Amino acid sequence: MAAFFASGRVVDLILLLMLTEALVVLAWWHRTGRGLAPAAFLPFLLAGACLMLALRAALVGAAWPWMALALLGALLAHLLDLWRRWR
Repeated sequence: MAAFFASGRVVDLILLLMLTEALVVLAWWHRTGRGLAPAAFLPFLLAGACLMLALRAALVGAAWPWMALALLGALLAHLLDLWRRWR
């Protein structure tokens, strides 16, 4: 189990689950017109995915610029989410 975490595979699994969640929510919205609109949840989900990528980079010992880039992506997605909610 320790190797599963240290290799970053746990983050790969989480990202796969997040992608599955996004596809299910999008399919439901397109099929029924109900639920969350893509613009309502995609920035939020993107921020989380970027944080997961930063975690993966840290777990596998990637160079710091990769972690910084992932964290910057999370910040930008978070700011977009806030901007959309406050409008």
